[in-house]
Amino acid sequence: MRTIKQLALIILLCFIFSTQVQAMEEITGRVYFSRAGTKILSGVANVATGWMELPKNIILWSQRDKNVVIGVAEGLLWGVFHTASRTGNGALDLATFWLPTYPTPDPLFIWDDFSKDSDYFGWRMAR
Repeated sequence: MRTIKQLALIILLCFIFSTQVQAMEEITGRVYFSRAGTKILSGVANVATGWMELPKNIILWSQRDKNVVIGVAEGLLWGVFHTASRTGNGALDLATFWLPTYPTPDPLFIWDDFSKDSDYFGWRMAR
């Protein structure tokens, strides 16, 4: 019981003494609608085409590995992971399109660079 109180006190102190973050740029109407439009478009596209990560990863991994069976197996596993990630990120972007942030998948759309591994980082500043 004592450790729970100590943990709660530490968390409370972290919230009290945390620094405030300020935006580095001013969000104007033009910037807001541009980012919101990009997020809603990428959200719809990534939810609809997230399944294309499966064949993409099978192709990429079978080209990387000399043993085709291992490459296809790795590609299948990574394809399932990236399919779920791209579809989930698309749904998240679609649900939060009203927030003026950047979409998380890189490349933004599956067809942008079919030979590049997909990443999902939300802290990228520029596209």
